[in-house]
Amino acid sequence: MKRIGISTGGGDAPGLNAVIRAAVKTAIHHYNCEVFGIRDGLDGLLFPGGVIPLDFSSVRGILPRGGTILGTASRANPFARKVERDGKVVIEDVSDQVYESIRAHNLDALLLIGGDGTLNIARKLYDLGLPVIGVPKTIDNDVGGTEYTFGFDTAVGTAMEAIDRLHTTAESHHRVMVLEVMGRDAGFIALHAGLAGGADVILIPEIPFTRSAVCRKVTERIRNQAFFSIIVVAEGAHEAGGEKIYTRSGDEIAQARLGGMGAYVADFVAQSCQVETRVTVLGHLQRGGSPSAFDRVLATRFGAAAVRAAAEGKFGHMVTLQCGRITTVPLAEALAVPKRVDVYGDAIQTARDLTICLGDG
Repeated sequence: MKRIGISTGGGDAPGLNAVIRAAVKTAIHHYNCEVFGIRDGLDGLLFPGGVIPLDFSSVRGILPRGGTILGTASRANPFARKVERDGKVVIEDVSDQVYESIRAHNLDALLLIGGDGTLNIARKLYDLGLPVIGVPKTIDNDVGGTEYTFGFDTAVGTAMEAIDRLHTTAESHHRVMVLEVMGRDAGFIALHAGLAGGADVILIPEIPFTRSAVCRKVTERIRNQAFFSIIVVAEGAHEAGGEKIYTRSGDEIAQARLGGMGAYVADFVAQSCQVETRVTVLGHLQRGGSPSAFDRVLATRFGAAAVRAAAEGKFGHMVTLQCGRITTVPLAEALAVPKRVDVYGDAIQTARDLTICLGDG
């Protein structure tokens, strides 16, 4: 193994730079490898100057930095890429160009860092015969095969701090505060931040809610002289029998954009409970900023382990955290079943024990 490539794809998350740093230092120091960074997801393989050398100086000082020094692209899917032909935008499979570019750069291994979308691309590239290792990243913590993905802990901390701040103004003004957090199909951020921040209502995609259950909780608190409530809503939450709320439709490249469930909940609570209600949407604040200590350590362990896995020829695998240990699992196995909140797990049971409303009671 003489030359390694590194790519960061999908949405950014705190800890990406920590993975890059660990992989570069491990590859150079322990394996005497050359390391190359691929800019803007896999798009860097398709244009001149998109593949750059990385050395110790390239990664100096990046450990506490959010984002990624390589750039990323949510739509850099070589199997379905928008290109312009004769003045028209069409969707094309350019995976053959990516394949040839990787071979032309003489890369003995390619570390693909990303969420389920990027890891699915990694699996397809491996099926084409490319030497790919996956590294799981997502603030949603919804990648199978691993207990945690880096970025999740930082996002939960950001949401928890927002809840703490909303508590003081909610209590002062006797208001209901609704906080909308990320979580398309998995409610891990909402659940963990809600538990950590002392929320009164937590709404997640895995448990469809009813208006009556939410309003009953708010009314009950008012009746008990608690004249404020904190409601945490995952963007992918939805009513029983209802649908998720989108601000933009999807296409062959991009998923439909979620947004508005927080405002929806705030509106029906204000009308039904006759209480002043405000909504805060955290949005991309959850993606930005310096990674937490947990995410820095996890990302660093993942980066070093990915290089070791490549050296051992474990291509088509993803590094993973299981029972506190870093190991690897086949990409196909990790992606077979998306990870979701266990509605019968201890975290949900704890929320119920604490009389937190999950929208179904």
